[in-house]
Amino acid sequence: MAVCARLCGVGQSRRCRRRQRQNQQDQGSDSDMDEEEEEQIVGQRQGDVSIGGGGAGGPDSGGATAGPSVACEHGSCHVNRGSLDRTSTGPPHPQSLAELPPELLVEIFSLLPGTALPNVALVGKKFRQILNTETIWRRRCMKEFGMKEDLRKMEVGGVSSRDLYVKLLHPYRHILGLWQPDIGPYGGLLNVVVDGLFIIGWMYLPPHDPRVEDPMRRRPLFRIHMLESQRATVECMYGHKGPHKGDIQTGKKDEFSTKCNQTDHHRMPGGRQEEFRTWLEEEWGRTLEEIFHEHMQELILMKFIYTSQYDNCLTYRRIYLPPVMPSDLLHPGLFKGTYGSHGLEIVVLSFHGTSARATKLTGDPNVPAGQLTLDVDLSRPVVLPDLEHQRNVEELSRLVLGVHAEVQREEQQQAKDTPATVSGAAEGACGDAGASEEVEEEEEERVTCSNSCQSARSSSTGPPEAQPFVLPLGVMARNEVYPRTCRKCFYGTGLIAGHGFTSPERTPGLFVLFDDDRFGFIWLELKSFSLYSRLTDHLAHAHAPNMERFEAMLCNMQSWTS
Repeated sequence: MAVCARLCGVGQSRRCRRRQRQNQQDQGSDSDMDEEEEEQIVGQRQGDVSIGGGGAGGPDSGGATAGPSVACEHGSCHVNRGSLDRTSTGPPHPQSLAELPPELLVEIFSLLPGTALPNVALVGKKFRQILNTETIWRRRCMKEFGMKEDLRKMEVGGVSSRDLYVKLLHPYRHILGLWQPDIGPYGGLLNVVVDGLFIIGWMYLPPHDPRVEDPMRRRPLFRIHMLESQRATVECMYGHKGPHKGDIQTGKKDEFSTKCNQTDHHRMPGGRQEEFRTWLEEEWGRTLEEIFHEHMQELILMKFIYTSQYDNCLTYRRIYLPPVMPSDLLHPGLFKGTYGSHGLEIVVLSFHGTSARATKLTGDPNVPAGQLTLDVDLSRPVVLPDLEHQRNVEELSRLVLGVHAEVQREEQQQAKDTPATVSGAAEGACGDAGASEEVEEEEEERVTCSNSCQSARSSSTGPPEAQPFVLPLGVMARNEVYPRTCRKCFYGTGLIAGHGFTSPERTPGLFVLFDDDRFGFIWLELKSFSLYSRLTDHLAHAHAPNMERFEAMLCNMQSWTS
């Protein structure tokens, strides 16, 4: 406790308050106590501290029986400590935390996480009274949830910072972050944030096809606030009639559900036809008459029918952004990409040893959300020919298929070299040993991935830092505005499937790295090109705590949509 007192600078109360006022003037009014609160706290303390001094025992007394005995000889002094303690004019040093000045306790409690404050209140009446100070809760709202000037508006409206923290921010803190809605093959991306005086669930929508480099669009699905009552109110924001009653249920870990209690607010006067036209304009930025491709019209109508049946009554599961590693080819994260007639979709790019993987967050009836759409082998760079030969799709196919055949031969040889397991107990032992060897191999690959990736990037046979690039003739691209230079190219595979995710297979292709924010993939079998552009929105509470948690999330995502 003495250490705590020294750290906090406990001294005479007036000097302590003088130092606080000086610090308040330097730091500004946003992080300081209100003057009324400080006077109230200091007032509680008046009369608690008795200051000694004066009389016959004071240091100025001339009596022979009082004062400390001080003897000095040859420059050395001896002080009678017991007599000095009796004549000290300052307050006694605190022997416990409860003896600290209230204004200093406010400063200490303001540094504690909000989850620890209820336990502090159990210590005693003095601590409970101090925890009623708005300064403590205002600072916790600012520190933990990034709230600033909005708190003053709440307090003026009659809602205290403590109520805001206890009844809104703390109970709903578990739903902040990124989530994927369970909408069959289509998936989605929901970001729940503290937005002003609200907690809002924003659905992120890709830009209109094919403008892949445009910013993302946002649509509010629900909000939670305390503007109209002394308790948190949940409102559904779906539809075009404004906020209406809703509900949020949190059961399992990393999962929650929303429910609309007034679905009639989602209906439009013109019936389903008007709802479809409005949805189409918002989703695609055009009318059905402007979409001439019949197959594309069918896909759009199918998506409207499927997604509108939920009426914003959805279940969400938590998703993470991948952690950043020094060996990553580029910064991992979210990208939006072109997928032919299916429009723009959102993928998460991550790195795993010598592999780069793109997993769908939004999907379609052919390859649903949660599936591994791209798997790139960073240990197999591809050197592009000159521009004249790049325009020849046969030349590009020869290069990529040559690497693909080499990969298949290695996989076949590895399968032959793997010893066959025997039956009975020996089979189980071999199975355990094999599993152990696989774990060791994965760990070894993870340890050496940095060196191997660096070797692949710095190889003398690799392309230059900025190499001319052009799509081969006959390869379709939704967006003709693509970069004309690239940094590197690698062999990879893409996932294709029939309607309903039937007969899925991985087909060879070329991964093209343009810059830090854009990459592409040429699907050789489909003779199609997908361009991906980074999602630049700031997403708080989004990164995975470690790589193991992120990889477990990817496995769960595949099971959700398979």
